[in-house]
Amino acid sequence: MSTRNPAPAAAPGPAWRQAYARACRRAQGVARPWLAQLMLRIALAVPFWKSGVLKWDGFLRLNDTAVYLFSDEFKLHLPGGPYPFPAPALVAFLSGCGEIALPALLVLGLGTRFAALGMLAMTCIVQLTVPDGWPVHLTWAAMALGIAAWGPGRIAIDSLLGDRAARHAG
Repeated sequence: MSTRNPAPAAAPGPAWRQAYARACRRAQGVARPWLAQLMLRIALAVPFWKSGVLKWDGFLRLNDTAVYLFSDEFKLHLPGGPYPFPAPALVAFLSGCGEIALPALLVLGLGTRFAALGMLAMTCIVQLTVPDGWPVHLTWAAMALGIAAWGPGRIAIDSLLGDRAARHAG
């Protein structure tokens, strides 16, 4: 029989800490980074896409309502304003193009960081146009910044192109 005492087991810590650690592991099992990145891209794309679709009557043909809104309804709320949009037909056209192209790029995950920054710029203009919509616009801005900062995730054309470029470079 040995006279040596066995080393005491490491203290497991409070039960709440263990329960919290288990809950965090379970949450991480569900909230995978690639899934969060994909959902951010889709969630940001949808409202812009829906708005963009409403501006067109055909291929590169704006409807009258889109031009009217930028001519007569939408105003830039800047100090000393509100001010009308300069060149409203051009702004309506660019807005319609951006609201179709940028969400499509986001969903595909192609040029994702640049598309997110473009949508952030559009969000800033929308905020200047509809200042009372800041809770929604802040959400869009946060999503766009998250996508720009952390990228598209692995379910994206950018990731496939990046993997291919890395294989050819190495």
